[in-house]
Amino acid sequence: MNWKQPKVYAVKHKDEATRAASRSGGVFTALSDQVLSNDGVVYGCILTDDFCAVHIRTDNMEQRNKMRGSKYIQSKLEDIFKNIKIDLDMGRSLLFSGTSCQVAGLRKYLGKEYANLFCVDFVCHGVPSKKVWHAYLRWQEQRKHSKVTNVDFRNKRDFGWHDHVETLYFENGKTTSSEVFKNLFYGHTVLRPSCYECHYKSVMHPGDITIADYWGIEKAAPELDDNKGISLVLVNNEVGEKAFEDVKEKLIWKKTKLEDNLQPPLIAPFPKPDNREQFWSDFKNKPFIYIAKKYGGMRVKENIKTYLKN
Repeated sequence: MNWKQPKVYAVKHKDEATRAASRSGGVFTALSDQVLSNDGVVYGCILTDDFCAVHIRTDNMEQRNKMRGSKYIQSKLEDIFKNIKIDLDMGRSLLFSGTSCQVAGLRKYLGKEYANLFCVDFVCHGVPSKKVWHAYLRWQEQRKHSKVTNVDFRNKRDFGWHDHVETLYFENGKTTSSEVFKNLFYGHTVLRPSCYECHYKSVMHPGDITIADYWGIEKAAPELDDNKGISLVLVNNEVGEKAFEDVKEKLIWKKTKLEDNLQPPLIAPFPKPDNREQFWSDFKNKPFIYIAKKYGGMRVKENIKTYLKN
């Protein structure tokens, strides 16, 4: 049973390498390390070789490490819920990580509480269309005359945690750093229709622990902000509190006030943009360069900078 109001923390992992490999503060690594060390299993999202997001099961750190970092597309669940039930019925300690709607769906599917289940959801801006994501990749491949080999949805290493810049890596050794897909994402036209009516855009979430980037850290705990990533952690119930207590020794943390971190997805869903239908008409009928310029904020200056870099 979740509390009426979560306990709120600003958190970063003590290990700098772990934090560097994570999207924000590395708290997912700490929580999942604890489960794996107790012979448990972790279910989470990875990016495949063809840049689709899928949920997988793992009992080792190597596969778990692929779950770190942001994936700004919807993941495929396939038979994951069925496999989770098998593991739970066998008594395995289990962590499931996903969006709030995925966690709520899992709990509904299971139909009862499991003492060996621990759920971590994250504050979700919304889920963008996979069609737009793959069209974006194909467009970038055409521009670079090479296949994409790796994607960093948010390149924290080169641009810092506060900025949001995606970097693509290509077979021919070239790279491109862009804000086009980010701008499409934050423009909200590419989100699924259900995201405009999301039930979980509030401080109440179905996970035992909810994690996010700690936007507003400069007000809540400025001494922790080194632009390398800070996690917002909402502890929602006793299960989450025990899990958090078990990993505190690996973390630098500070209890903060709920009102200091009320970023938009913790208040209400983003409204459906007035230009959403126009976007989809343009997406179906225009070349992607048109989309990048009209909706993705691409400018001539960005073209020149990319050209000179490569």
